[in-house]
Amino acid sequence: MESVPLTANGVKISALQRWGAVALAALSVLLIDQLSKAWALRRLSTGEIVDVMFSLRFNLAFNTGMAFSKGAGMGPLIGIVAIVIAGVLLVMARKSTSILQLIFIGIVIGGAVGNVVDRLSRVGEAPNFTSTGFMSGAVVDFVDLQWWPIFNVADASIVLGGLGLALIGARPRVSEQEADSASDSGSTAGTTSDTNAATSSEAGSGTADA
Repeated sequence: MESVPLTANGVKISALQRWGAVALAALSVLLIDQLSKAWALRRLSTGEIVDVMFSLRFNLAFNTGMAFSKGAGMGPLIGIVAIVIAGVLLVMARKSTSILQLIFIGIVIGGAVGNVVDRLSRVGEAPNFTSTGFMSGAVVDFVDLQWWPIFNVADASIVLGGLGLALIGARPRVSEQEADSASDSGSTAGTTSDTNAATSSEAGSGTADA
């Protein structure tokens, strides 16, 4: 399978490379997110707070709103919006020619799906929140910086992946036509060099014979 530079623009990549990059990134984030939440529920459900370093600590909280504990009670709407965003990113992935961009797309999708899984599977688990409607489950948060709303791995992945996509989007794009033109120019230069070398060799042989 032909290797592709991480930040290549205008380079054609195979379907396996494209969807493999997205799937690997998304599944990795989803797995880490769900395992970390399972640990937090098991370790911190008694009210224990684990100090890590400086202001960072692990402190269990339940979020019925959006990322970073905003929009309490809007879980169903936020869950639907997350699914729509994931769909838009998949459409974007179909047109992407950058492996790095595809990885960031997968990271955002993995984070969005991680929180949607909570909304679907943790209905009725949040203290003082008894709603049992569709996607009304509480998202498990536990990363507490004490100067920022408590969040989780999925939230961090959405933010970091989004920043990565923004940075890549700000870079100058190279169209397929320009890439093909550059490739053709390189091929032509290589052919010309080979021809000149061959001519020089023949000239040298003729001189030696004389």
